[in-house]
Amino acid sequence: MQLAHRLAPLLALLALVAACPGEHNHDHDHVHFKREFPSAPLTPPSRPLVWGDVNIIHTTDSHGWLLGHQKASFPEPNYSGDFGDFASFVAHMKEIALKKDVDLLLIDSGDLHDGTGITDGFPAGGVDAHDANKFIAELPYDIMAIGNHELYIYNNTLDMYKNFAPKLHGRYLSSNVNITVPDKHGNLVSVPVGERFRKFKTNKGRKVTSLGVLFDFTGNDKNTTVQKVEDMVKEAWFAEAIKEEPDFFLLVGHMPVQKDKWPVVFDAVRAVHPYTPILILGGHTHIRDCVQLDGRSMSLESGRYMETVGWMSVDLDKHQTHSSTPKNLTFTRRYLDPNRITFEYHTGRENVTFDTASGKSITKGLEELAKRFDLDFEFGTAPHDYYIDRAPYPSNNSLLTLFASQALPIALKINNTRASIPAFFVTNSGSQRFDVYGGPFTKNDQLTASPFADTFLYIANVTSGVAQKVFATLNSNGSNNRKRDLMEREKRYKRGEVDMVYRDWLREMGSREGAVERRDAGNATLGYVTSDSCPGIGDDTLHAPLPFFDTPDFISSSPPANTTDDTPIDFVFVDFIETQLLQVLNQVQTVKSYASADVLPYTSVLASEALGLFAQQAWN
Repeated sequence: MQLAHRLAPLLALLALVAACPGEHNHDHDHVHFKREFPSAPLTPPSRPLVWGDVNIIHTTDSHGWLLGHQKASFPEPNYSGDFGDFASFVAHMKEIALKKDVDLLLIDSGDLHDGTGITDGFPAGGVDAHDANKFIAELPYDIMAIGNHELYIYNNTLDMYKNFAPKLHGRYLSSNVNITVPDKHGNLVSVPVGERFRKFKTNKGRKVTSLGVLFDFTGNDKNTTVQKVEDMVKEAWFAEAIKEEPDFFLLVGHMPVQKDKWPVVFDAVRAVHPYTPILILGGHTHIRDCVQLDGRSMSLESGRYMETVGWMSVDLDKHQTHSSTPKNLTFTRRYLDPNRITFEYHTGRENVTFDTASGKSITKGLEELAKRFDLDFEFGTAPHDYYIDRAPYPSNNSLLTLFASQALPIALKINNTRASIPAFFVTNSGSQRFDVYGGPFTKNDQLTASPFADTFLYIANVTSGVAQKVFATLNSNGSNNRKRDLMEREKRYKRGEVDMVYRDWLREMGSREGAVERRDAGNATLGYVTSDSCPGIGDDTLHAPLPFFDTPDFISSSPPANTTDDTPIDFVFVDFIETQLLQVLNQVQTVKSYASADVLPYTSVLASEALGLFAQQAWN
């Protein structure tokens, strides 16, 4: 605690942001978009890390969160370290590894795209994450694996193939993912985005065989292919890759460590090498998780959005024997909160000696990129915090209520010739991806909270009562038919949607015995409280769990004012749910059979723009 108390005055001072000069000609101010130390003292780690013969720092699902979490409300300050801070942390940890005479590897399990303005805020004609990924490539990653968010848009995949993977010189892996590109003769060929596998030696001379595997993803763009995991392990190249026994296998991939197909890869390796140590680094479902498939392996998943830096260590066999029953290995794992207090604690550095030249350069470069993308443009000032699942829906603190009941009816009627016609708005709750915090609401906040550029459609002259019945039926379909709900969930998962898994994790955490008491006690800040399948306590810093409220799959505006159930209205909905909505509409009424021909564009405003337009109207 001494470090936190020593920094408290400095933190408070740095929290005071100077007003911007007044040379801007538009009506909205800019706020300084720069990384600062958190404005509240942070809880330091509970204990030092356990180092082994081989140690791993792990990131996954960063989704553009390279400038750190900058809001003052907890748990955001827990994750306030930016990617420059992380680079400095890695450099110091590498020095410690040299002094300890052990190996330290840096690993990433994919999903660099889609999530903040640093990746998504590029000007017209740009490519998502192209500029941000240049900073990631500056870190000494030993292995990086492809994620599903690298595959939704072909141009993003092409950028990874042409510009990012070459910078890693064979360390970017896509074992079961290909891209179709013209060869030197102009003929189309399907080739790996990165490399299928990598064999290398660590600083201590240990031989490593590594793969980079993606789960069975079905939402990829045309001219990209994802091979099923069970087919990948039957390939000749796979058999050749694992034929020679290394000192350990390093299996990296964008696939959760439980309830997916890591056991398929694991068993294929074990069939050839029954006792070789296997280290698995997974991702995708945005949770902290760990499991051991046998006593000589560990599988680790390290959260999302740079809210977690994972740590794994293992002591290898000291004296190799040819015994048929070698002993279990000793593994440890830890989930670190990425902030200055955590990084300084584990590196033994103080604030004035922590930053490396490379770290400061990365921070500066990211801040300059934010300015170039105009991410500090302020739409308005949010009056308080709005949560996706930390507040009930509907309620005044619910982001879902804010978006559907307040933002859509205002934003979608701007410059709309149908503005005078009563309307009822429906969208999916998954359209909102991150909480909105009180204070300046910027372009970056808009892209973070509501990133999906979906369009809005409408059907004219649907009665208000029928529209509301459609909305109610959409939300009840799953609960009325569990088998159908599970099938739909599986389809959504294969398309890459993980919100349902992440929320299941939060729900379990928030309902665990003693969760309410820990929050009420007020002696711990809010954050993740992890329960996984590995021995011991995994969280590096102890927190009280976040409150959690279930949310529906679909959200709506209030019924139009001054209407009855029989009043004809515009039934407005996001294009993402068109097929499903038409099916339900034809179930709940028989007056007319509706088809796509009855559906028209409602506005040019995209879903990703609605919060910003609303803020300009309501929060100024």
